[in-house]
Amino acid sequence: MTGIEDAALLAVVAIGSALGASALPRASWPRRCPAAAILLWQALGLASGLAAVGTLLGLALPASQGGLVLSVLRAAGLLRDGELFDLARLFGLSQADGAPLVLVAVRLTCLAAGLVLLASLCWVLLAASVAALQARRRQRALLTLLAHGDPKVPGALVVDYPSAAAYCLPGLRSGSRIVVSVGALELLGRGELAAVLAHERAHLRERHDLVLLPFTALRRAFPKSATCTGAQRAVALLIEMLADDRALRGGPARELVSALVRFGTAGICPAPAGALAAAEGEVAARVTRLLQPSRPLPAVAVMAVCLAAALLVAAPVTLLIV
Repeated sequence: MTGIEDAALLAVVAIGSALGASALPRASWPRRCPAAAILLWQALGLASGLAAVGTLLGLALPASQGGLVLSVLRAAGLLRDGELFDLARLFGLSQADGAPLVLVAVRLTCLAAGLVLLASLCWVLLAASVAALQARRRQRALLTLLAHGDPKVPGALVVDYPSAAAYCLPGLRSGSRIVVSVGALELLGRGELAAVLAHERAHLRERHDLVLLPFTALRRAFPKSATCTGAQRAVALLIEMLADDRALRGGPARELVSALVRFGTAGICPAPAGALAAAEGEVAARVTRLLQPSRPLPAVAVMAVCLAAALLVAAPVTLLIV
């Protein structure tokens, strides 16, 4: 198969993944099975990134010789050995092969763009990971100075903050923390507090922070992209719904609903109008879902979603390697 044919197929995967990511936030079924929907979101993101990079590399290659990845690795070896003529011929960039100068320029541009895109995606994820680690390190240092234990919330830390707040601070097993404000302790009843703690423990146990990290990184990298913004918000809401489901295993829904309503009406803290409206909408969506639960997604549908996610990732990987 020629590099152009590989690039065309990868372009189809990239465009299809982007269209799927644009349409998925409007679908209603993800709320019936948040775990499967999150898996599909991850597959869409990974497939679109791999396919976009592969499309550009495929356009740079006159023919895939053992796969795009192997061709790039072969090119790296030739570059290391200083075999620049063979490197040029590998990518069809030598005019001795009869390639017009314009085509040579196009292939060079596609090659550079593909490598820059790959490096950019890796850098965005790395930068977001480093920023998250630094923020958590500062948060732990502050908690060491300001937080204390309380018998009402064994295993959690309490901060003397008048507004209602509760959150988790992910980390290694010994470094994970659940933080609750004094305002939350005064606002919530025992059952409501237990439901909130169960919700936060679910976040820590299933490392939802790592699930959300790539989407947060893309949103920061492309703040004006409606697709990236919609994906980050959709995945964040699905993660909250998934943690709600885990919390319901230890108690009735009314306790968690009551806690959410209390938090939502407590006027937690000032926020920009848009952010506040979005947060209120997410809380309302969670409360509605808990009060009016839909039938779980049938097992066959869940399997179909998982299969679709696997195929989405397998398609670009296969085209890049084979």
